[in-house]
Amino acid sequence: MRKNIVSLLSGLLVLTSMTTAIDAAETVPGPARFVAALQAGKPQHIVIFGTSLSKGGAWVPQMKAALDERFPGLVTLTNGAKGGQSSEWGVASVGANVIVHRPDAVFIEFAINDAVVRFNLSPDHVRKNVDTILDRITKELPDCEIILQVMNPAVGKAPGDPSERRDQDAYQQIYRDAAAKRGLLLIDHSVAWNKLLADEGEAGFKKYVPDGVHPRATGYERFVTPTILRAIGLTR
Repeated sequence: MRKNIVSLLSGLLVLTSMTTAIDAAETVPGPARFVAALQAGKPQHIVIFGTSLSKGGAWVPQMKAALDERFPGLVTLTNGAKGGQSSEWGVASVGANVIVHRPDAVFIEFAINDAVVRFNLSPDHVRKNVDTILDRITKELPDCEIILQVMNPAVGKAPGDPSERRDQDAYQQIYRDAAAKRGLLLIDHSVAWNKLLADEGEAGFKKYVPDGVHPRATGYERFVTPTILRAIGLTR
């Protein structure tokens, strides 16, 4: 088991240096506060809050494996995400899925589902949702580090499809703006994914994201997890 984890971390380190697209990701310089605390030997509890990209996304166990390899026995991770949900659900669930756990850090992403047409959420409404979520965490857990993420775009969904999205960049920008306004760590994966789309088109994108929404484990391993590890200060 340890050998597998070492191999995973080694692979992620190699991919971090090899994948130039990831170098373009917009992040606030690390290290994250929770990583600094781990470096000081303090146990840390991390909560994941978002959509199916967080509930079932391979980046979560990949990140946990990397943290456990570096800081064995110090990291507890609770996944409070839920598939098919938006920031509307986030507002209703932040108490039970985040605050009740009293984490040291929380990773949040909802933009990909905020843009789903059938949810009928305007950018202004989403902006209010995001502010409500962040305000509640900040008020009730003032020492909790909030890390916002912008994930991959969804592609290949025709008008009328239940997964159709609109104006995805506008919804992603809400999270970028919130991070900038509040001085939060932002990890923006859309840069690398959009470069892949520009370079290889939808066919190349779907090698890593077969259904146009949910990346394979190899997609997370190449385009997402190395960016996270570098952004939080675990790798360079």
